[in-house]
Amino acid sequence: MALAPAAAPAPVRRIDGYKGIWFTLGQMTPLGDKYSGGFATYTANHVPIAIHAPAAHKTFFVYGGTPDGGRYLLDMISYYDHARGVVPKPVVVHDKQGVDDPHDNPSLALDGEGFLWVFVSGRAKRRPGFIYRSRRPYEIDGFDRVYEGEFTYPQPRWFAGHGFLHLFTKYTNGRELYWSTSPDGKTWSPDRKFAGMGGHYQTSARRGDTIVTAFNMHPGGNVDKRTNLYCIKTDDRGQTWRNVSGSALDLPLTAEHNPALVRDYRAENRLVYIHDLDLDSGGHPVILYTTSAGFAPGPGGDPRWWTIAHFTGAQWEYVEICRGNHNYSTGALLREGKRWRVIGPTEPGPQPIGAGAEVASWASADLNTWKRERIVTQASPRNHNYVRRVVDPHPDFTVLWADGNPDRLSESHLYFANHDGSRVHRLPYSMTADAARPERLR
Repeated sequence: MALAPAAAPAPVRRIDGYKGIWFTLGQMTPLGDKYSGGFATYTANHVPIAIHAPAAHKTFFVYGGTPDGGRYLLDMISYYDHARGVVPKPVVVHDKQGVDDPHDNPSLALDGEGFLWVFVSGRAKRRPGFIYRSRRPYEIDGFDRVYEGEFTYPQPRWFAGHGFLHLFTKYTNGRELYWSTSPDGKTWSPDRKFAGMGGHYQTSARRGDTIVTAFNMHPGGNVDKRTNLYCIKTDDRGQTWRNVSGSALDLPLTAEHNPALVRDYRAENRLVYIHDLDLDSGGHPVILYTTSAGFAPGPGGDPRWWTIAHFTGAQWEYVEICRGNHNYSTGALLREGKRWRVIGPTEPGPQPIGAGAEVASWASADLNTWKRERIVTQASPRNHNYVRRVVDPHPDFTVLWADGNPDRLSESHLYFANHDGSRVHRLPYSMTADAARPERLR
């Protein structure tokens, strides 16, 4: 990575409403595109995208937006003001200059002084990644670019007294996994690889000093054959990596069968699509993912199962929550004390073959028995997708997602819900005033 060149402060650019990016991968099958739709909160590998800041009474979030409802990507930031119950006009942190691909969506970090850090994803070696820092604590009215380098799927975390640990992907031999550290967000350690088995997608979580990441592998570098489930952790910001049993790992991991392997899904002829993970009260990982029989949309991939893998401290336990409609229908896993919740697109949607669906809330007291507690969205014109979890959430704003028609270019609206999905708000698609109250849907 290299430092970004110094630049004069850019004027603040705001958009008159919350317009999510619509995307199509363009890999067509007889039953439609492999994935498409409203992808403002894509991907599950951009972590985190929303953080509650109690000191400011705000929940900050980033997303992939567009100026006019089209396919021109803007990396956006905004917040919900819990004291006033309003959102401001969102701010453009980075203009992607014609890129329409939400793989370039941003991730978010918040440091101990309240400065907001936006990590704008790059794409392979073709497009660099960027890091921006807010000019004022807890404010979005100006950002400075402080860094430019090669990273995709950014997953930054800030640690008091130490700085940043950043997990990310580089296209060195397929999609390989790396980490780097920085005391100030500007000067970074050399990139260090921790997984290179042909390619991987990872999703990580933090609890205190612990970072846990779960990832799959791509046999022969083929993302359409993604399989297996792996999990590793660090308690010292990447100085030491261990498997869930506590054994130190020799990195990078290069063999398919290694001490980080959770389950050999390749032997079961199952594909693995990871949604989210969190840690239980004992600090053990709980992973939410979908298993599938095939990469293409439609019944050829059935049965698809929304699945939980939980390490008890002694062994891994697995439970299938419900059937899924699509490999890329993605939800969030939330821990609520001793209870657990999954909020995601699990119900039949208006475009039943495409990515996304109607959103439901599922609850469990023990991670073994799951019950659908409520339907969160109903009679929607467009599928909902990529329900994402807020870090340290306020109970009124726990998850964030977007909608979109996967069958054709459409508007994409953004939504948020409270902790159990009983209250849902839609962010204003068009705004005339500087601030507006989100529309209460239920």
